[in-house]
Amino acid sequence: MAKSDNKVRKVAMFDRTIIFVSLLLLLISIVLISSASVQEAFNKTGDTYFYLKRQVAFTAVAITWGILMTSIPSKTWFNIALPLMGMAMALLVLVLIVGKEVNEAKRWIGIGPINLQPAELLKLFWIIYFSSYTCRKIEMVRHQISGFIKPLCFIGCIAGLLLMQPDFGSLVVVTAITFGILFVAGAGLLKYVSTLSLVALAGAVIIWVQPYRLARITAFLDPWQDRFGKGYQLTQSLIAFGRGGLTGEGIGNSIQKLGYLPEAHTDFVMSIMGEECGFIGVCFVILLEFIIVAKAIMLSAKILKQKVMFQGYVAFGIGMFFCLQTVINIGAASGGLPTKGLTLPLISYGGSSLIVCMWALAILLRIDYEWRTQKLGEINYNC
Repeated sequence: MAKSDNKVRKVAMFDRTIIFVSLLLLLISIVLISSASVQEAFNKTGDTYFYLKRQVAFTAVAITWGILMTSIPSKTWFNIALPLMGMAMALLVLVLIVGKEVNEAKRWIGIGPINLQPAELLKLFWIIYFSSYTCRKIEMVRHQISGFIKPLCFIGCIAGLLLMQPDFGSLVVVTAITFGILFVAGAGLLKYVSTLSLVALAGAVIIWVQPYRLARITAFLDPWQDRFGKGYQLTQSLIAFGRGGLTGEGIGNSIQKLGYLPEAHTDFVMSIMGEECGFIGVCFVILLEFIIVAKAIMLSAKILKQKVMFQGYVAFGIGMFFCLQTVINIGAASGGLPTKGLTLPLISYGGSSLIVCMWALAILLRIDYEWRTQKLGEINYNC
């Protein structure tokens, strides 16, 4: 009996809210993919449930991988941060050489029946690496301009590789996470604001000099001006949201998924959610996503109060990752932001995104477990 009670206490040490919300989002994802992908799956493969079967398989792999990752102590990620980042950079180079081109973008490496997207791994590995860098160079980050310049040079290398794919959306996420961690680390306000301004200016120049990105901006500002050209995807997405109204048309009753809205099961899956489940359904998914964000940021605050920097920065970075992906994806689908091609965490179709999100949540759960049980291992930041 004592052994049984001990097991119950051990299981309860993991944050059950995060586990429940994550599983609920995965369930919603399977239901949404089963509805949103039927037409495209039939057109491309002749199998109505082709994408659904793959998503179920991806979900099973992601859950299994997440469970395995929760067994790894959080300080292990500090010790292997540099090799992980080296692997991410190598994959970013490799995708430019042997990657598959889809819609004029070379972002995927074909490995048998699956496609690996290195940019998704990069986001998680960068959170781990930059958190370790900030811990090791905390005095430099807080008091010297070189503490800013070094990571920005690294970001410049990453930017070059991502823009060659091209994947501007992932670059925005990585850059925002970098500045978020710098802010939490206590970087000087003047250096922070001036550097952020320079990065924003560089981003504006990148958009201006590349015609297709500028076209996306103009299409976002007034999609109805060219509703059968550059603004087609956004106008169809807005029609989906409009048809859904407050309560939606009902699961499976979407019209826009029947060949009208491109990428209905990936980048614009929330448009189908809006059409079938209405404003209430969309708000429910946003609430679930931001429960994870809030949990991550609150955990980060608690850990940083104990002067445990690495785990605190990683938890904050994971919270920012989920927040940015959610805001940008739903913002693009609803016309609030230009389209970026970013997935909605735990919802959009795709194995790379799903596995990386579950991996990030597993690390978050492990950090939370170690904080609850006072097992946050001491890390030598001078190594």
